[in-house]
Amino acid sequence: MAERDFIARLMAPLAVSHAARGLADDAAVWTPPLGRNLVFTHDILAAGVHYLPGDPPSDVAWKLLAVNLSDLAAMAATPAGVLLGLGLSAAEDDAWHEAFVAGLGRALETFNVSLWGGDTVTGLDRAVLGLTAVGWVEPGKALGRGGAQPGDLLYVSGTIGDAGLGLAIAEGKAPFDKQLLNRFRRPNPRLALGATLGGVATAGMDVSDGLLIDAERLAAASGVALEIDLDAVPLSRPSAGLDDLLARVTAGDDYELLFSLPPGAGSLPASAGMVTAVGRVLPGAGVSLFHAGAPVPLPTRLGWEHG
Repeated sequence: MAERDFIARLMAPLAVSHAARGLADDAAVWTPPLGRNLVFTHDILAAGVHYLPGDPPSDVAWKLLAVNLSDLAAMAATPAGVLLGLGLSAAEDDAWHEAFVAGLGRALETFNVSLWGGDTVTGLDRAVLGLTAVGWVEPGKALGRGGAQPGDLLYVSGTIGDAGLGLAIAEGKAPFDKQLLNRFRRPNPRLALGATLGGVATAGMDVSDGLLIDAERLAAASGVALEIDLDAVPLSRPSAGLDDLLARVTAGDDYELLFSLPPGAGSLPASAGMVTAVGRVLPGAGVSLFHAGAPVPLPTRLGWEHG
């Protein structure tokens, strides 16, 4: 399908926001909410790296949007619009295009986000898909990784390790479980929770590369130590033992939120969803683990690291 036809027939119907200008101009024009700070993020999904070549195109589109919105949620931002950049190969035929756009449309509607524009290119060896998400936050309420203080409690949202189990299913290495497979292919950015954390949490980030490696990054940014109780980490399926538990907390693609709260912060609203205290913030540096009340050495691999 020619780029002009792809944009006119498939993408333009999704660009209903006034800011997109019907995809007829060179750029979008958006008037942000008065007095708000703007928040920008950009993530890339590469075929064979972030998703499997056989994954449904509709799920690939969902994941592309969701991982970027998760970055906004981690900053306590409300998403407004996105710009899409598709680098495609010969493997993405017309049927793939149509299924991808249908999935993107469902994801945009689900998360109440507007498509503002973007660009496409073909002829790559394999697909590389990019998306820029733009959001806003009230002044002074953007959440970052650098504010955790000794005495704070450490929390995570949802359940941990499900996407790693889902990847094993997608690769044919584990019995089929639709819920787990969807955790890998169709993550759910914690936008409602993120919106409640601005001005309340002391530090936060999303769990994209694994709970342990992302906890290490938060600790380094804040200049503190984090102590994590492995028995407190929320799981959707029972653990088969310490090795399995360590595999869950080092698996990537969960897109849950990891954040610290001062002890007197009180409870979060029910709309924030499930959150679990998994540890505490201490003076020092790095991450330490406990299991069954005893210290556990850190695994050699803490999570996914990009090249």
